[in-house]
Amino acid sequence: MESYLVSIITPCYNVEKTIKKYLESILNQTYKNLELIFIDDGSTDETEKIIKEYINEFEQNKIKVKYVYQENAGLGGAINTGLKLVTGGFLCWADPDDFFMPESIEKRLNILIEHPEYDVVSSDAYVYQETDLEHPIKKEAERFEHRFEENQFEYLLKEESHFCAGCHMVRMSTFDKANPKREIYQARRGQNWQMLLPVYYIGKRYFLDEPLYGYIVYSDSMSSGDVNEEKELFRWNEHEKIIRNTLKQISLTEKEKEKYDNLITIRYAKKRFYTAIDYRDKTLMGQQYNLLEEKDSVTEELKKAYLRNNFIFWKIFFKVLDTVKG
Repeated sequence: MESYLVSIITPCYNVEKTIKKYLESILNQTYKNLELIFIDDGSTDETEKIIKEYINEFEQNKIKVKYVYQENAGLGGAINTGLKLVTGGFLCWADPDDFFMPESIEKRLNILIEHPEYDVVSSDAYVYQETDLEHPIKKEAERFEHRFEENQFEYLLKEESHFCAGCHMVRMSTFDKANPKREIYQARRGQNWQMLLPVYYIGKRYFLDEPLYGYIVYSDSMSSGDVNEEKELFRWNEHEKIIRNTLKQISLTEKEKEKYDNLITIRYAKKRFYTAIDYRDKTLMGQQYNLLEEKDSVTEELKKAYLRNNFIFWKIFFKVLDTVKG
């Protein structure tokens, strides 16, 4: 088994405060035949210095290290650079502000060796608050009821499949078949959709029901800044653009193209509809409601929400009705 090389791509940007725990977690892996690919995406802090301080120790453990510094291009640009450098037969990618459990690589690699019919293995992850890395607050994948199913493509499209970075190991032969150019859409987030969707379209996933990765929630994380209408809408627009561009890479049938285009349109119209309600934006709410009507996708719940938030009569009516039912 030691003959199998596993590549790990790690995009880094100003992570001097968190990367040591991540690097230590790699050193502590029970499986050592690793190729570490660090893409420093324009860091201006001590990230480079810290990584290079660990190189000798990695090499003493027979772990290969590749370090590349580039101008800031975002997560997509860093992943694209890293993909060109992969020589291993198996691929992982992770965030340098999280960490691996000691047997993470070994256990996932064993699954793919023992089960050649699978193209991806995904483990669960413990979720931690940054202030307490000893006591996890939950398991990341438990909330996904379809996590044990082999075909994850449509679930991932609908955000019903966990895609936490660091949880996945992909067979590179399948990855290259799904993405022969080794390129993803150059966005500043959403890399997990882009890495996994093409592979899920042609391959099967094994779910390893064990937390083998530590995902840390930080107060200043990228998504925590989505606290107003403009930022939330920007996030939905970005997500939709990422998914649509990723689907363009996949050789879908015309029927599938129509199906998934419709699915995405409806999904993000609903997201914008509820964002509009949260921020009392009646114009946007009406636009998205009309779009959902055109798509014949207005549920009773949506209709009730629209009436309650658009007309004072219905707001009072539903309030009284809820009081009576209560």
